[in-house]
Amino acid sequence: MTRTILAYLDPGSMSMFVQLLLGGLASLAVALKLWWRKILKFLHIRKDDPKADPVAPGAGEDAIAVRAEAAHEPVETGKR
Repeated sequence: MTRTILAYLDPGSMSMFVQLLLGGLASLAVALKLWWRKILKFLHIRKDDPKADPVAPGAGEDAIAVRAEAAHEPVETGKR
């Protein structure tokens, strides 16, 4: 016994599939861009960058000294 099935996909179905595919690729690209540095660190391609403490333009040597001292003070978290 032969059974004939007549199926029809309208253009809207294919358009929706293409839109789903392109939207998935776009979201993957955005996620990759947001997590790029962490991915490179995980793969041991890039080492941790030392965090620089930028000083505001026009700040004198006193501001630099205060920030340097504050960087070496212990921080209390309140949890024990």
